Amino acid sequence: MLAAQLVRASFALRRVDARRGQGTLPGVQTKPRPMPPHVAESKKLAIADFERIYRSLRRIRRAEEEVARIYPTDKIKSPVHLSIGQEAVSVGVCDVLRPEDVVSPTYRGHATYMAKGGPLRELFAEMYGKATGVAGGKGGSMHLIDMSHNIIGTSAVVGTTIPLAIGYALTFKRLRADRVVASFFGDGATEEGVFTESLNFASLHKLPVLFVCENNYYAIHTPITKRWATQRLCERVGTYGIPTHQIDDGDVLKLRDVAADAVAGMRRGEGPVFIECRTYRWREHVGPNEDFESGYRERTDLEPWLEADQVASMGARLPVERRDMIDAEIEREIADAIQFAEDSPFPESKALYTNVYAGN
Repeated sequence: MLAAQLVRASFALRRVDARRGQGTLPGVQTKPRPMPPHVAESKKLAIADFERIYRSLRRIRRAEEEVARIYPTDKIKSPVHLSIGQEAVSVGVCDVLRPEDVVSPTYRGHATYMAKGGPLRELFAEMYGKATGVAGGKGGSMHLIDMSHNIIGTSAVVGTTIPLAIGYALTFKRLRADRVVASFFGDGATEEGVFTESLNFASLHKLPVLFVCENNYYAIHTPITKRWATQRLCERVGTYGIPTHQIDDGDVLKLRDVAADAVAGMRRGEGPVFIECRTYRWREHVGPNEDFESGYRERTDLEPWLEADQVASMGARLPVERRDMIDAEIEREIADAIQFAEDSPFPESKALYTNVYAGN
């Protein structure tokens, strides 16, 4: 299955120039682009960096809080898997990526979509089932895609986006394109066979792919302690010859530093890197509410993560007046996105027949 998925992903991306032996991708620059100012070789951050990171964290948090507020009205037409509490993973990684780099999010993908620059209007419209959504209102919350920002489609099937990321990384290496892929997935996806197949393939071919495991300790309602014989995930990944890192406190700046080093190494041709990001979701597995009365976890487990909340932590680094200005801008953007979703039309019935077959 992995081989077939790799072939499909690779050939979907490239057109081969037989005379030169090089492929081309739509929109690909095969020559290295200058690194954006915010992706610095040095780990010294300026106030502008803190502002950017805070804005991204806060934007995700507030957008998802609004999703949770709206959801009971039935205006949102798909299930929602919220990233509230897990924002730092996507922000820490995406902050060191270039626009042309690709992300392959998990189905709990709102945070990665937003951290990579996905527009809020199209996100809310998609959840509303409107024609102006990123998937034309046909995909919903778990099937976000925005190739204008190099966000490949998410999937509700656990683990299936990992080999797609491998296919993109393989193509980038063969084209000698100075691009990398960040593949996000939950701890449950590491139990799928395609995960280990992908690790082996990526290591064997030294592909420019960053594996990012969002380990929130639960696969739906089943804790790791009932699923894993050991919790030495990095050790298991390391047997494939892949450098591994574990961030156990959710620190967005620590994660950013690790991701920056990993991405720089991949651009030098050093191959894949794996990061286990221990984190914690504050809401239920699917839906807008808390679920600490459900019997599978205790609210006391949440308390350390509330105290270490990265949104509040990064906000505290900024002057109050500047933080208030950023917050106000975010509120206006979210209000505009919700109104856009409210005003947008539903898809026409003929949309049922589009995108069913290749080329359709």
